[in-house]
Amino acid sequence: MGILGTGERIRNAPAVGTRLSAATATPRQRGAGVAMMLASSASNQTGAALGAMAFPVIGPVGVVAVRQFVTAIVLAPLVRPRLRGLRRDQWAPILGLVAVFSVMNLSLYTAIDRVGLGLAVTLEFLGPLTVAIAGSRRVLDLACAVLAGAGVVVLTNPGPTTDLVGIALALLAATAWGSYILLNRSVGQRLPGLQGTAVASLLTAAVWAPIAVVWFAFHVPTAAVVALAVACGLMSSIVPYVADLLTLRRVPAPMFGTFTSLNPVWAALAGWVLLHQALEVNEWIGIVLIVLSNVVVSAGHRGRAEVR
Repeated sequence: MGILGTGERIRNAPAVGTRLSAATATPRQRGAGVAMMLASSASNQTGAALGAMAFPVIGPVGVVAVRQFVTAIVLAPLVRPRLRGLRRDQWAPILGLVAVFSVMNLSLYTAIDRVGLGLAVTLEFLGPLTVAIAGSRRVLDLACAVLAGAGVVVLTNPGPTTDLVGIALALLAATAWGSYILLNRSVGQRLPGLQGTAVASLLTAAVWAPIAVVWFAFHVPTAAVVALAVACGLMSSIVPYVADLLTLRRVPAPMFGTFTSLNPVWAALAGWVLLHQALEVNEWIGIVLIVLSNVVVSAGHRGRAEVR
């Protein structure tokens, strides 16, 4: 869901099909990679829109709870994480991921409920952009930071009627995403493959279990609403992960970062088509400015371009 995150996770994953790589991929394989990138982005944002359709009944809290359960149920059997024998220096970043997963998803989905899908997702992309720029000394990257800042002002158009709480929640999600990138890097250095991420997913689901019991006691879901929330979990978590895993073996990381930077555009389109959230001209201009900043920075960080 940026410039950093998934790429690091993929590099730490067990080697599968290592004969295929971005360096050896044929034009047809790269074309398939581009198609998967577009499908991954569309799935991610369509899933978020489907989740938003469940808000009137179970709210963002209910959707986030179901999404955490779906991620754990699918990821745990695939990775088979080991909870025993973890050292203290391994537990620290894992527990950090548990907190970040919860804050990132809950703040983003609450922001979507308040300010709309396109605006919330675009502001969230400031997280990975900030992490990428923070470690750079390129003047162009600093210029991109200024451009992104201008994009935020144009996008939010501050005024008396501006939903400051919704914008603040989206920026909190951005901060959480940036923290996730740094924590995931630390976990990848301490644990092999996807062990750390899978353990964090299991613990996050465990943390959300009592919350879900209480929440659903007062917000009784229907079968249709549960289906929407489950679809959100699959399309916004599992499908992008699998697609990204396959894509990074077919296309260079800079191209991957560039295409993933288009997520805010997909979010705006999904919000318009599925949620009837039309954007004003200033909002489209702000989205373009922030997306452009992401594209330039991701293209310039050849060795470090990674996606959430």
